[in-house]
Parts: sequence; C-alpha cells; structure tokens
Amino acid sequence: MPGVIVIGAGPGIGRSVARRFAREGLPVAVLARTADTARATAEAVADLGTRALPLTADAADEPGLRAALDTAVAQLGPPDVLVYNAALVRPDAPGELPARAHLDAYAVNVGGALTAAGHLLPAMARRGAGTFLVTGGMPEPKPAYTSLSLGKAALRALVALLAEEYGPAGVHVAAVTVDGPVAPGTDFDPDDIAEHYWRLHVQPRADWRHEVIHGPRRTTP
Repeated sequence: MPGVIVIGAGPGIGRSVARRFAREGLPVAVLARTADTARATAEAVADLGTRALPLTADAADEPGLRAALDTAVAQLGPPDVLVYNAALVRPDAPGELPARAHLDAYAVNVGGALTAAGHLLPAMARRGAGTFLVTGGMPEPKPAYTSLSLGKAALRALVALLAEEYGPAGVHVAAVTVDGPVAPGTDFDPDDIAEHYWRLHVQPRADWRHEVIHGPRRTTP
C-alpha cells in the first residue's frame, strides 16, 4: 500500500502528522536529523498498528536527503503523500546574522523542500496523483524572527510554483501555515494541526486549497 513520507518528524507537528496518517492504515516513513528522534517517532506510529520506517537525514544535506527518500521508496513504494516539516527556528533580528547563517537557515527552511519536491513530485505527476504538503508559518513577517520570516515567505512562493508546475498533472501542493507556538493542550495543539494535513490530502480536486492558516481559536482559509 502506498504511504506517506514525513520529513522533519520530530516531537510536535511532524510526529502528530505521521500518526494522523497512520490512523488511516497508511505506512509511514519518518525522517529526522537524529536516529533517536526518528526511532521515537516510528515507535509512536507503530503503536497504531501500521508500518513505520525510521530514517535519518539532514534536510540541508541534498545527497543525504535524496538517499533517505530513495530508501523510503524502495521499502514502502512511491508515496501518496510527501510532507515537509523541517525548519530552523531561532530568534534573530535584521542585520544580526551574517549572510552565511541566513543561507544555512534557508537550506533547511526552503532548500530541503525544493530537493524533496524535485526528487519525488515528477513521479507523482506521471502517476497523475499525489499530495505534497509543507508546514508554513509567519503569515506576517516578524523582525524578531527574521531568518524564519524570510524562509517561510520563500516557502509560500515555492508552494505556488510547485502547484502551477504539478497541479495540472494531479498533484495537490499546499501549505499548512501555523500562526503561533505549537504546544499540546493549546490552540496550537499539534494533533489539531495534523488534521489539516489529512483534510488537504483527501480534498476533492475541485475543492483544492493551496494554503490553510491555523490561528488561535479558529482556522481561516
């Protein structure tokens, strides 16, 4: 059975998304930067009775990420769903970071998503079906999080580009934009946020959305 690949499958949104799809009986490959994180998420998924494949990859390492994706495809088959949840979140003001640090943040926040999409979306397009979902944020830029604001703005642009490129072939590309700090038991509970990913995946093509914003107390399109 084709399944799901979640990149950035640590505690929080990534783990909740992996479990949400596993509840539907889909096998899940979970990619994290450390083996301990990947293994912990895989165990949380396997508790639901479906197959979970833990893989280690740094989203900023293009060859390593491609190799991990190839392993996932070899063991689980071409995925129905690809989720990109990796991000480098840190406070930094305008002018505070050197250009190199901004490039390093961009490599995680945007570059890994582009690598993953370029590696797997063409095959989805050839099959005429598939879903690529990314975790967005910062719907309004914040000077206290300059590198993240820039990265999420670029990620929103990437979603638009990929939707235009692959949407006509049947690939649904969309972002779940989270407008607040993720924490269990709050308006930004990761299990609640994970529901958006499932709903986007099963949306009829005539109703496709390319961004859902999860905000406090309510969700707006």
